[in-house]
Amino acid sequence: MNFLRGVMGGPSAGPQPSGADTIQKLCDRVASSTLLDDRRDAVRALKSLSKKYRLEVGIQAMEHLIRVLQTDRSDSEIIGYALDTLYNVISNDLEEEEQEENSAKQVDDLGSQFTEIFIKQQENVTLLLTLVEEFDFHVRWPGVKLLTSLLKQQGPQVQQIILVSPMGVSRLMDLLADSREVIRNDGVLLLQQLTKSNAAIQKIVAFENAFERLLDIITEEGNSDGGIVVEDCLILLQNLLKNNNSNQNFFKEGSYIQRMKPWFEVGDDNCGWSAQKVTNLHLMLQLVRVLVSPTNPPGATSSCQKAMFHCGLLQQLCTILMATGVPADILTETINTVSEVIRGCQTNQDYFASVNAPSSPPRPAIVVLLMSMVNERQPFVLRCAVLYCFQCFLYKNQKGQGEIVSTLLPSTIDATGNSVSAGQLLCGGLFSTDSLSNWCAAVALAHALQENATLKEQLLRVQLATSIGNPPVSLLQQCTNILSQGSKVQTRVGLLMLLCTWLSNCSIAVTHFLHNPANVPFLTGQIAENLGEEEQLVQGLCALLLGISIYYNDNSLENYRKEKLKQLIEKRIGRENFIEKLGFISKHELYSRAAQKPQPSFSSPDHMMFDHEFTKLVKELEGVISKAIYKSSEEDKKEEEVKKTLEQHDNIVTHYKKVIREQDQELEELKQRINTLTSQNEQLQATVTQQVSQIQQHKDQYNLLKVQLGKDTQHHNSHGDTLQMNGIQTEEVSKLREELEEWKNKHELLQGQLKEKDSVIEKLNSSQLEMGATEQSLQTSRFAGLEHSNELQKELEMLRSQIQLQSAEISKLQMENQKLQMMNTAADPLLGDSGATAATGSELEGRLEQEIKELKNQVKSLSEEKEALKQQLDSSTSTVAILQEKNTKLQRELAESKKEQDDLLVLLADQDQTISAQKMKLKDFGVAVEDEDDTESGDQGDEDEDGDEEEQDENAVCYHEN
Repeated sequence: MNFLRGVMGGPSAGPQPSGADTIQKLCDRVASSTLLDDRRDAVRALKSLSKKYRLEVGIQAMEHLIRVLQTDRSDSEIIGYALDTLYNVISNDLEEEEQEENSAKQVDDLGSQFTEIFIKQQENVTLLLTLVEEFDFHVRWPGVKLLTSLLKQQGPQVQQIILVSPMGVSRLMDLLADSREVIRNDGVLLLQQLTKSNAAIQKIVAFENAFERLLDIITEEGNSDGGIVVEDCLILLQNLLKNNNSNQNFFKEGSYIQRMKPWFEVGDDNCGWSAQKVTNLHLMLQLVRVLVSPTNPPGATSSCQKAMFHCGLLQQLCTILMATGVPADILTETINTVSEVIRGCQTNQDYFASVNAPSSPPRPAIVVLLMSMVNERQPFVLRCAVLYCFQCFLYKNQKGQGEIVSTLLPSTIDATGNSVSAGQLLCGGLFSTDSLSNWCAAVALAHALQENATLKEQLLRVQLATSIGNPPVSLLQQCTNILSQGSKVQTRVGLLMLLCTWLSNCSIAVTHFLHNPANVPFLTGQIAENLGEEEQLVQGLCALLLGISIYYNDNSLENYRKEKLKQLIEKRIGRENFIEKLGFISKHELYSRAAQKPQPSFSSPDHMMFDHEFTKLVKELEGVISKAIYKSSEEDKKEEEVKKTLEQHDNIVTHYKKVIREQDQELEELKQRINTLTSQNEQLQATVTQQVSQIQQHKDQYNLLKVQLGKDTQHHNSHGDTLQMNGIQTEEVSKLREELEEWKNKHELLQGQLKEKDSVIEKLNSSQLEMGATEQSLQTSRFAGLEHSNELQKELEMLRSQIQLQSAEISKLQMENQKLQMMNTAADPLLGDSGATAATGSELEGRLEQEIKELKNQVKSLSEEKEALKQQLDSSTSTVAILQEKNTKLQRELAESKKEQDDLLVLLADQDQTISAQKMKLKDFGVAVEDEDDTESGDQGDEDEDGDEEEQDENAVCYHEN
């Protein structure tokens, strides 16, 4: 142990061993010692020497340290020391003193060499992945740091080993769920290195729920107000999404775009932002741009743009855009982000056009941004960002193009001058003394005309007042005038790009341009001269403009027909020279840079020469112009015919596109209406369902209350309720008495009517007997008998209906009587509970019982009277049957005596059939009544001593329920 004390700096006698010797002895101790404590001390000593003697420890101890990782896994302490030692050897994160002594290149080479030695055996990386799974802090944390360092030194090789290792990436994803923030944060750094430029690993990490975990961490840390952890998470998200269409689609489909909105919530006071907040917000804006980058597939970009609008993210970005106190670099990046969110998306472009700046009076955001673009005091990068935003707003947006151009037309210019329009700002920038403003305004105006022939023709109407007293000059003429004045190269390049865009595919504009006799000589003069390298770009653009004037010439001007212009080029310039000058454009370095991506990104204002969309136009026209120069007049004629045919075809296609667009709009409106009506229908159905359930609940409660009538405890609350109930009973008894009196009177009236019917029957009988004397009297009495029989049947039917009504009313009275008895029974406990009201309760009870008995007697008497009426009815029925038999005999006699009279036989046959039908009906009616009476009297015997009919019971039940 004396040796170890010497190594660790303790006092010892004699000379000190050198560093290399000490490391060699420690390595021997690690390799040969049998005691775990000795090996642990030796590894700890190597760790302390690994920073100062990095090379020696790496060369001599790496093999022994790897063996310790393999054999001593049961001891977490020695494993932790070994991992720390390896990290110090492989990592290039040296102290400042060591960085001063060694060059950066040597340090990088050393770390890369040691990493290559370590990963030469793939089992070492697999072993390290296994150690990272350990929960022990002293093992897991140094393991994470070591693996991160390996990825920094030899990223692709280590990525491949991890990718082929079983569950290699999944093991590392567990680091994000570690409750210890140090390990979680270093796990984020590890995944940053792991996901660099490896699409396969990016997909695995994404589908291991990385988006959810990272967004949760960002939210927990405070979004943009968070620390360095938020920055690391955002960098990892960029690694997962950039140039990875699969992950972008997964991010959108998982509704993670909606979770980005809170990142951009800023307050009214935006002063004093910390540097970390600026960095975080900058990365958040870049992450939004990754999802809507123009280099992504159009379908994926469009779906992300729509999602950002619907979740309110675009609105939040526009709020930052118009806010005050936002740092300049954040404002610039926000403008670029908004640009790509609205680029090519009609819905987003329309929303952006409606955004107003919080000024007095409010101004459109586009106008405010254009004011910054043409202001030479604004930062260069901000002006480039505004130009990019304006270009994206007009990209595939004919509606926006028309709105911009309309602000230049004479009919829409504000005569009062109180407000500045976008067109006025563009014209002001086009003719200002600042060459950068000239270039930006010219490019912006060219984008307003891009692929829109109608607006190119309308822009020819624009007139400019150059000075007081002079007549107005057209915008086209003013641009050519500035070109001829020999302004700066940047200004001339911008104006030539504008003119080339304006004249391309617009014959009327070409005619207006050629109508000025000074334009063609100026162009030929510029092309023919041998100027310096800076002027070559202008020469090439002039050649392009002249070529456009030839290619899109409709030969309406005699002096500037296609053939004459070609002859002019042949004489003044030469065809080969013309083609060579035309090729200066595409061969220029700045042209190649601008063709790479839509966003204008220039290192300095002097490099701002070409626009991305213009490079597409040059690529399209360069070849066709070269061919047009060499074509003969006959070929031109054939080409003109083809052009006309194509134009007609294009017009038809444009017409149908317009029709389809209108139909699409109508379909969208109808879909919106359908969605609105569907939602309203669903709401109404939900309301109806709710009301039905409520009604059912009320019905159930009502039925329950009916069953529990007289048992509810609410009647026990007070004595006042009892008295009130007794009062109600008294009133009901009095009403029942009155109704009984009325039914008695009705009963007497029915008895009188029945007696009258009996007398009618007797008279009918006597009259029929008298008719037997003669045939004439027989026939007369037969007809009279039939009439009396019909009247009797009607009278019987009326009588039966009245009896049924009377039975129903009697049953109703019986049920009310029973109800009163139940209420009386329920009131007994209440009457007994109160000592003060005992006497009153007993009196009331006695009176009720007496009245109920009287009612029962009355009902009984009515029932007896009803039975008597039934008997009388039966006797009347039998009498009718006898009369019918007599009538039948009379008919037979009449048939025998009047056989010779055919007409009378027919009449008698009809009467026989009618009487037979009436006879059967009366018999059936009589028998059924008797059966019903027998049945109803039997069924009612148990419930009521008076024997009411079954129909009375049903009416009584209905009355009780009501």
